[in-house]
Amino acid sequence: MRLTHFLIPLFAVTLLFQGCNKKETTEDALVSTAKFSLMDTQGKSYTVEKRGANFALDAGEDKVVLFDIFATWCPPCQAEVIHLGNLQKKYGKKLIVMGITIQEDQSNEELEKFREKYRGGDYLIANKADNQALARAIASTIGVGQQFPIPLMVLYKNGEYVTHYEGATQEEIIDRDIAMALGE
Repeated sequence: MRLTHFLIPLFAVTLLFQGCNKKETTEDALVSTAKFSLMDTQGKSYTVEKRGANFALDAGEDKVVLFDIFATWCPPCQAEVIHLGNLQKKYGKKLIVMGITIQEDQSNEELEKFREKYRGGDYLIANKADNQALARAIASTIGVGQQFPIPLMVLYKNGEYVTHYEGATQEEIIDRDIAMALGE
């Protein structure tokens, strides 16, 4: 008899929490899609669409997109610049490297000088208010939290997550993953 008196309230509490979980799932579904506006240092606009846990760059259809979340003051970010330029040059139109600076108040000229100083070649750097929101959204979907290390590079193929890299990463590792994503 005592066991029954204990189980009924426990069952009721369990149902209550399941109801709360359903509500959170519904709320999560509402924010599972979002759009972020980016503008590169040359003034060209891009849209990144969040689709569940994936992110699609409007110019990245049938391409591999590597988002590089960085700051100009970060030594590992500075070291990655040359590698990102090398990869963009190697893969050409099959790859879009999109640098996403998390710094505010950086001029386009400062970002271009940053890329040139570290011999970064010709890849895109976005410089717009949506950068931080996009960086946070990407970080939360791959499970690195909001205090993520930089550089944080995330690779997508046709908008679908492939892999990510936290901190300085060897060019050969990223190159191998890009080649695999492209089926090469």
